[in-house]
Amino acid sequence: MRIVERRRLVCPLCGGTEFQVEEGKLDSKWGFTAHQVKIVICKNCGYVMLFYKGRTIWDFD
Repeated sequence: MRIVERRRLVCPLCGGTEFQVEEGKLDSKWGFTAHQVKIVICKNCGYVMLFYKGRTIWDFD
């Protein structure tokens, strides 16, 4: 039997553990590619972390 440890996200700047989570999209400089990201913002200090979710072809902005 394998035990899975679930890690808790900690802000690398202040050590905070409460975050606001948003979904977003980053476009390349010329707009040819777009990348989906999860945006995590520390509620204590405002540090922003981006987590890559993959590329998308649905770039109609």
